[in-house]
Amino acid sequence: MRHYQAVIIGGGSAGLSAAVTLKENGIEDILVLEKDAEAGGILQQCIHNGFGLQTFKEQLSGPAYAERFIRKAEELNVRVLCGTMVTGLNDRREVTYVNPEEGYVTVSADVVILAVGCYERSRGAVEIPGERPAGIYTAGQAQRYLNIDGYLTGRNVFILGSGDIGLIMARRMTLEGAKVYGVAELMPYSNGLPRNIKQCLEDFGIPLYLSHTVTHVYGKDRLERIEVSKVGSDLKPIPGTEMYFDVDTLLLSVGLIPENHLADEAGILMDPRTKGPVVDDNYMTSVPGIFACGNGLHVHDLVDFVTLEAARSALGAVRWLKGTQTSDKIYKASAGQGVSYVVPGRINASCDHRVDFFFRVRQNFETAQITMKSGDKVLRTLKKRKLMPSVMEQLPLTEKMLDELEGDITIEVTEA
Repeated sequence: MRHYQAVIIGGGSAGLSAAVTLKENGIEDILVLEKDAEAGGILQQCIHNGFGLQTFKEQLSGPAYAERFIRKAEELNVRVLCGTMVTGLNDRREVTYVNPEEGYVTVSADVVILAVGCYERSRGAVEIPGERPAGIYTAGQAQRYLNIDGYLTGRNVFILGSGDIGLIMARRMTLEGAKVYGVAELMPYSNGLPRNIKQCLEDFGIPLYLSHTVTHVYGKDRLERIEVSKVGSDLKPIPGTEMYFDVDTLLLSVGLIPENHLADEAGILMDPRTKGPVVDDNYMTSVPGIFACGNGLHVHDLVDFVTLEAARSALGAVRWLKGTQTSDKIYKASAGQGVSYVVPGRINASCDHRVDFFFRVRQNFETAQITMKSGDKVLRTLKKRKLMPSVMEQLPLTEKMLDELEGDITIEVTEA
């Protein structure tokens, strides 16, 4: 069995960032496994700009952003196997993959980094009643058909869910000559970035129906019509509020889920809120030597955060490879009032480096107070304007604060 210092599962922005960071820190024997025909992941179909403002201080398209990391990996002689599907992972850090050239292969590694990305919720996940006609796609599917394969999925379009891919596709379909009748969002707030609401909907006069959902679809062979209803505070449709749109295409942008069947197979402890692994300050999971990062850990809004987190995961792997052991004493980090989740979820008492917590709020806040506590001790408070669930927040735990820890850590957000 071939053995590597590091095997990275996933060759998207997270996997490439992790590979480059490992190489730059002296880890030479690396294998990256990517299921698609080329590296870069979802970025390859995101032809719009807006990527890289934090990483490269300039606006790039998705493919251009991916190309920067692909070239860097090539310059560092990182071995990337594309067209390769990983079929198995165990707690001994043995990885099984398959591709046309090699067939089924099992390799082992000192460390494994899960950079597996996420997948979209489908129609079945949101349980839309009605027939089963053609013309219902996830927003990511439609994006790939249009931007990679050159197929416009429809001419008269409605979008369910205000996730960023759905908002971007509202603009993209409009620019290609389709009529987008509107975007319905179940929640009373949008789940997309504010800039995408402005640039993709408002600038094109596309209505956003908050607190609305699709309650029925009609069509025998091809989608012909949809019913959209307003929902109450219990998120149930309100009778008498139905609207009807004659459309041939319905795009679903109703959430992303970390792709973690491999983590489950390896017996890794999972967070029911993020649907990803629980990780410590080194981004190591509950299985020693297996690390996680990117959208397979928790869903991000900016690719810049994905690459930053992946680099930190790789640095955690380097520390572990060099013999830095985790502590027997662990402080848990959890979501308090107003917060939906916190990553990382564990801090080693022996941690000697700054840790940035990533978290999302449960609701919109005009002016919020963010509080970090350790046990009953308040480590820090700060005020911030305009917090919303669609925008991921960061809060640092500095080296000085590490010396002041008195118990488990809680992050909470309240209206100031």
